[in-house]
Amino acid sequence: MSQAISGATRIGTARREVVVCAMARSPFGRFDGMLAPLTLPELGAQVIDALLVRAGVEPDAIEALYAGIGLAGGAMLTATRQMLLRSALPETLPSVGIDRACCSGITAISQAARDIASGMQNAAIAGGMESLSNMPLYLPRRHGVRPGTVQLSDPLILGGATVDRPIAAYSGEEALRFGVDRSQQDIWAANSHARYYAAQAQGRFNAEIVPIAVPGADGGQTVSVDEGPRRDSTPEKLARLKTVYGSPTITAGNAPGLSDGAAFLLLATREFAQANGWPILGRIAACAQVAGGPTSGTSTPAVALQRLLQAAALDLDALDRIEINEAYAATPLVSTQVLAGQDQDIMKVLRERTNPWGGAVALGHPLGASGARLVMTLLAGFAGSSKPQRGAAAICGGFGQGDALLIESI
Repeated sequence: MSQAISGATRIGTARREVVVCAMARSPFGRFDGMLAPLTLPELGAQVIDALLVRAGVEPDAIEALYAGIGLAGGAMLTATRQMLLRSALPETLPSVGIDRACCSGITAISQAARDIASGMQNAAIAGGMESLSNMPLYLPRRHGVRPGTVQLSDPLILGGATVDRPIAAYSGEEALRFGVDRSQQDIWAANSHARYYAAQAQGRFNAEIVPIAVPGADGGQTVSVDEGPRRDSTPEKLARLKTVYGSPTITAGNAPGLSDGAAFLLLATREFAQANGWPILGRIAACAQVAGGPTSGTSTPAVALQRLLQAAALDLDALDRIEINEAYAATPLVSTQVLAGQDQDIMKVLRERTNPWGGAVALGHPLGASGARLVMTLLAGFAGSSKPQRGAAAICGGFGQGDALLIESI
């Protein structure tokens, strides 16, 4: 069915080619912002229902649901199942939640695509979701402890006992080891906002975003635009910000904000989609999953892309578009440098081709949803082209993980 090369594999055959039929994401909201009143299952269910409507697909045509969640489902028991039960999908539908930190959304898409290619099902929904605004503080349960002070822990610091410092700290250190300094990161961050607004002015995100209804005492509101981007972001303003969590380079300005959001795609075999009259936006050609040292996050997207291209027998020049998640501005900077192999001319071209509509520094980074958003932006970028298009999405995940997907136009 598929050929595997070092953690990467081609997906599908001529007989069971896996295609994307529809896509939908919520606007991405700031921490404690417009989407905060919605629980994780409520937010995800609205996006799934909108996806079905957008595709013109009946719920009982779907055979499985795959959802990536970055931070333990907001401390909920099987948040994916709860989301399904709140949606229009039938309660008899199997579902699975995937935990691969920020990679989870792309991992969910890869798993769904492989299962479809294997014949396990003909159609599935895959993507991810996150509601960091609703992530609780943790109070450790300790038995037999004498009375005294109890300390809460906050998972949003994004660290862990595995590594002795927060992700922001070691990511800044890795960036400096690659020669990517604070100034370069601030410039990339400011450009992320500028690129976002240039794309928004052209209606580029209309193919992705669906409006979300948020309840409220005054009858609630409908959210239809991303909340995070800032028009006034400049390198000069970003340079005045202090670094965070002991990082040598990373600030609140060259990192994405903590965010809420959900993003899902409808996948099917090309034969099944055509038989049912479903739209086809593109096909999933290959996937890669890699892991390295626990502090290697800014470079693992490059490793995942290298493995992906190796599996597909392609060179970097074959990619018309590249999306690398801006876990920090340092991530696409380091990863494009690794991909270019220190060749400054190649690196310049790569960086112009990477995240042309901005990235997570502007939009925000709802961990489980970000990977699916990258895929949507690739597909939206294919629209209107007179020639076949090929793009790759890559993302890092906590403690040295990386995922990538190869997407081709129809």
